[in-house]
Amino acid sequence: MSSLVPIFSRPETTEAVTRGAIRLLAALGWAPVVETPLPNGRRADLMALSPKGEFAIVEVKSSLEDFRCDLKWDQYGPYCDLFYFAVAPEFPREVLPEGCGLIVADGFGGAVVNESPRSPLAPARRKALTLAFGRLAAMRSVGLSVPFSP
Repeated sequence: MSSLVPIFSRPETTEAVTRGAIRLLAALGWAPVVETPLPNGRRADLMALSPKGEFAIVEVKSSLEDFRCDLKWDQYGPYCDLFYFAVAPEFPREVLPEGCGLIVADGFGGAVVNESPRSPLAPARRKALTLAFGRLAAMRSVGLSVPFSP
């Protein structure tokens, strides 16, 4: 009898890892928003606000190719207190850079494997990001779009 191993496409893996990371963040009390535009023109896969007002950005990587061809993640630091990669359980973690947090997730949930170092935002930037993040989340909740412009 042969054992069948499911093969997931890159979009299916991205969706599952994103869903698991969202579930983890929510379980930890964070409020996540997907595909969050940033003031530098980039877009974070996930951005989340903690009960204490801290921001985390989570960069979802669906495969080794995805990681190697997408090098924009280092431009997210100025817009978060914490930065994580979120990957599927089978992702080769040894290729990820040191000094970043790591979430391992699937479609059902996730776990923080490595905590992210904290790099506190300046108070003025935190206020601007908090206002823009709140407006973005509120507008999306009623089906409208608004530019993210702190």
